[in-house]
Amino acid sequence: MPALRWFACALLVFASGAVHAADIAVDLELVLAVDVSRSMDAEEQALQRNGYAAAITHPDVLAAIQDGPLGRIAVTYVAWSSPVGQQVIVPWTLIDGAESAAVFAARIAPAAFDGRFGTSISSSLVFSAGLFEGNGFSGERRTIDVSGDGPNNSGPPVAPARDAVVAEGIVVNGLPIMLRPSAGIGIYGIADLDVYYADCVIGGPGAFIVPVVGLEGFADAVRRKLVLEIAARPSLVLPAADRRVLGASDCLIGEKLRRNWMNDR
Repeated sequence: MPALRWFACALLVFASGAVHAADIAVDLELVLAVDVSRSMDAEEQALQRNGYAAAITHPDVLAAIQDGPLGRIAVTYVAWSSPVGQQVIVPWTLIDGAESAAVFAARIAPAAFDGRFGTSISSSLVFSAGLFEGNGFSGERRTIDVSGDGPNNSGPPVAPARDAVVAEGIVVNGLPIMLRPSAGIGIYGIADLDVYYADCVIGGPGAFIVPVVGLEGFADAVRRKLVLEIAARPSLVLPAADRRVLGASDCLIGEKLRRNWMNDR
């Protein structure tokens, strides 16, 4: 099958090699992979950038970093959209305190990026996984933090891509953005994006999601998620009172919505 051959080739590209003697030991290697596809409007993109910039410099996040055995992590910030729409905005950076966190945050804040049509979570995961190889760091844990406001609707299917990445020992956590659910449902969006992320996107030991459901709570959600990732403390995927059933998602729903929209044109 073409998709399986594609994943096999991708895995060869980012398969883990021997750790070089010059690699800097860190507690965590973290890829922040943020959605900049056309479904994310300018306000949402600004909230996303500012939320990550504020979170990485927050005292709670800095405390989580410094509480680690080594007291330092390595982070990179990636913008993604279509299958060919990934770009490293901030390269791998060592963060071990307020000064280095501020430098990283300053490079996020102005990083407006014009994404392409299509939401390819699958391609973003494979691209992000490839960034760990030869990055100059050696972490006890490797994590991809992927945020987005819709399901995968272009590129390879998301679940096999997730599984291939997780098989390399990489944890995938999710930040489903549900700021305007009524506007997002239809061509690009679905109502239960948080459940979709839980079923189809995240994976690996302790993987979790933190949904963003209000403009005022975006920065807090990002901060809480970073603290949990850095401290390796998983969060509840969904509120305990939520009766929606995990495992019931159609992981190809985005592709089907896109195909139906194109057929109706």
